Amino acid sequence: MSLAQLHYTSAPPGPDGSGFRFTAVSAGVPATLLREAEQLVGYEPPRDLPDRPDAEQLKSFPKAFACTELADGGRLLCRSVYTGADYSGRWGNFHAHAVHLPPGTRLPDGALPITAWESPRWADTTPPGGRPEPVDRFEPSGLLRRDGLVAFARSRADRLAAFFADLRTLTEGSDVRQIVLVERDSADVAQWIALACTVLPREQAHRLTFTTYTRRPQQARQQIVGALPSSDPVGHDHRFRVHDCTGRAAGEPVADAWADVCARIWTAGRPELFRDSARDVGDTAGDVGRLAVAALAERIELPPAARAAAARWATEHAAVLPEPTLSALLGELARETGTEPRDAVDDEPAALAALSARLDGQVPTVVSAPLAARVLTLAVRGRGPVPAVGAGSLTPEVRAALARDLAPALRQGIADPSGPATGRPLTLLHLADLLDIDCTDLLPEFAGRIARELVADHEPSGAPGTAGTGPTGPGDRRPGTAGPGDAHPGTLPTGNGLPRPADPESARPACPPALLDAVHGHPALRSALFGALDALAVVEPVVVAGRLAGAGLPVALDPGFPHLRMCVLGDAAAGPAGGDRRGRLRAVLHTAGVSPHAEPAVLRTAFRLVWPDEPPTGEEASLLLNELGSDAHRLAGTRDLLVAAALAAPAEDAAAPLLAADLLRCFTTELDPAHRAPLLLLEFAALLGTEGEGENWVERVRALRDGAVEPVPEQVTRRVYEAVGRRLLTVPVPESELYALARSGDTALLAAYERAARGPAAAERLRTSPSYVAARFCDWSAYQDTDPGWEATRTTLLAKVLRPVVRALPAEDRAAVEEALGRTGRGRLDAFHAWNRPGALGRLAGRLTGRGRREERTGWPGDVQPPAGGGAR
Repeated sequence: MSLAQLHYTSAPPGPDGSGFRFTAVSAGVPATLLREAEQLVGYEPPRDLPDRPDAEQLKSFPKAFACTELADGGRLLCRSVYTGADYSGRWGNFHAHAVHLPPGTRLPDGALPITAWESPRWADTTPPGGRPEPVDRFEPSGLLRRDGLVAFARSRADRLAAFFADLRTLTEGSDVRQIVLVERDSADVAQWIALACTVLPREQAHRLTFTTYTRRPQQARQQIVGALPSSDPVGHDHRFRVHDCTGRAAGEPVADAWADVCARIWTAGRPELFRDSARDVGDTAGDVGRLAVAALAERIELPPAARAAAARWATEHAAVLPEPTLSALLGELARETGTEPRDAVDDEPAALAALSARLDGQVPTVVSAPLAARVLTLAVRGRGPVPAVGAGSLTPEVRAALARDLAPALRQGIADPSGPATGRPLTLLHLADLLDIDCTDLLPEFAGRIARELVADHEPSGAPGTAGTGPTGPGDRRPGTAGPGDAHPGTLPTGNGLPRPADPESARPACPPALLDAVHGHPALRSALFGALDALAVVEPVVVAGRLAGAGLPVALDPGFPHLRMCVLGDAAAGPAGGDRRGRLRAVLHTAGVSPHAEPAVLRTAFRLVWPDEPPTGEEASLLLNELGSDAHRLAGTRDLLVAAALAAPAEDAAAPLLAADLLRCFTTELDPAHRAPLLLLEFAALLGTEGEGENWVERVRALRDGAVEPVPEQVTRRVYEAVGRRLLTVPVPESELYALARSGDTALLAAYERAARGPAAAERLRTSPSYVAARFCDWSAYQDTDPGWEATRTTLLAKVLRPVVRALPAEDRAAVEEALGRTGRGRLDAFHAWNRPGALGRLAGRLTGRGRREERTGWPGDVQPPAGGGAR
């Protein structure tokens, strides 16, 4: 193949004129190419060199060797040199010798354009006769030989990576700024370009445009532009990236891993690796892996990012890597380097772990074991994720060395409380087992951290194993007093105040699979963990059950841990909540695997699991007391929970007074003083109307209430007041009891009496029993002016309760009422006649009964006035 050539210089007059012109052109070169080439082949000598150099000085002038893209897609390869004076003696002449490479063609033998630098084929003068000699090849210059380029690369080692990084972005089009290389010798620029063409994919190297020298870099069209220090500066022009190799290197680190690997390969003197690991066109810096693999296989030290890229590439192409290359690569990746990776920035540990996992079992263990050891070392010391490594991944020698080197770090990581216990520390424990490192002494504290993490986000109150067993333990707070988490006085306490999840199923986190695996495979950890969870279950059974029920913990593997067993298995054994709660209690106790008589504390735990938010009913508590006996509740610490059930029972719970009596009988000397008075009141409420009621009901109730150590729960006082009110409305009633009520002035007691009188039971008897009507008239017309509260109550009952009943009575019943009143004395009968007579005499009689006086005092219509003392009716 013969290439079209062009010669351009200042020549004497001829057919084409004089001055600078083409002096020799190959046949067939079009005029358009000549016009375009004329703009590209010019040469301006440096300003700092002699204006009239001698022959020796001419040798120091830079040579402009350029490869420029033409409008038609071809290339113009041109060498321009300064020749001094022209034919007329005028200084400033140069000679340009150019070769045209049409689109799609290359130099002979596919040589890269830069290899033609200073080839003997280039001419400094116009050939004789104006006819270029045919050129079939360009012999390379000795300057660009391997050893020379390696020496040059080492002399520019601190600048290589930055140059290669800019070269990559330029050739891939992500940054089109031109690269300006400032050197004192254009030959050095040529060597830079040779380095660039070596690292680039072959196709990109052929398309690379460059010039080794120009005095005006701003006007250059090439991608790489060579300049001298005396050339026009471009330092502040945004179109250029300047690498001034005559000054100090910037020293800033280069983030481009590909560029860094290229620099290290050149300084290591192994440029043949670029040929063996040539990148494809379109590859990016992210595809540095293949080149990094080749470099590591030749023991060239690389930074963590490049090592990670090599590991990732090897993971994907392990099947095609030759065995010698793979062995050498693994040996280098397994070697400790001076720069350890940082987990937050570098991904070498993860990449090495993936490669180790890919090769595990695929290559001999003796080959892969060093890498597995390196992976584990990085993970343990660098706090990165610990990969899964089996016993077969390590040789005995490697395992022993790891155990020796990693034991302190492993133990420290397991004991480290800064992170989740079910995460990294659990994996480190598995690794310690793999390496036969004894961590038994760490298990109690470690298991405690896991237990607390599983159960709650903060510490329970009270020490595990002791809380809840003494007078200050959770659940031993006195019923009737408010505490953290109590909905109302008498509510079951919640231990440390941790809220019970509103929806345990949605709030319950499942046990991590890694923990379940460890519990199954590590008996010592399982025993320690279950012991810690059992202690927490004693303190906070509801929360433990909410977190762990259905979580899959294998509590059946080991005997013991009854509290934990109830929390984990109790829900399934007891069935759905609600229904027969005593049956649920028996089912939950059965899951404990131990009798409450042998270990009383399980009764307390089961009790709180079945009744987590509210006390049992009076009937349930009474049956539990009689079924299990007082000793069981005394030892289990559930006595006060039964007391809470009694004191919190609503008025309609008929079993509460009987429960109170049982509690007073069973725990005669053990009850809290604050509990005794309310229980006695409840007991007395059940005694009223029986042979055991005794005397002085009103005074006894008021004395017990006023003598209580703490305020009596409102539901207890209401129950006993209503019992007294009902009893005072029965027949017969000792006059002393009614008188005690009248003079007490007790607003709440009088209100309870009035409610009972207005109630359905009293109304029914008034309609059906004339003697009952007579008894009530006697009561409600008695003890006038004793107390304002009694006055308001009795006059209201006469007007609003008794009068409508009397007026609705048939004549024979009214006569029976009068007959009954007559037997009590003439005065009562006359008062009744006067009270029941309509008109003026009726109003006069009303004064005798107190009604008239009330109307005169208040003057309110309808015979209604507010109750004395502001009490409610």
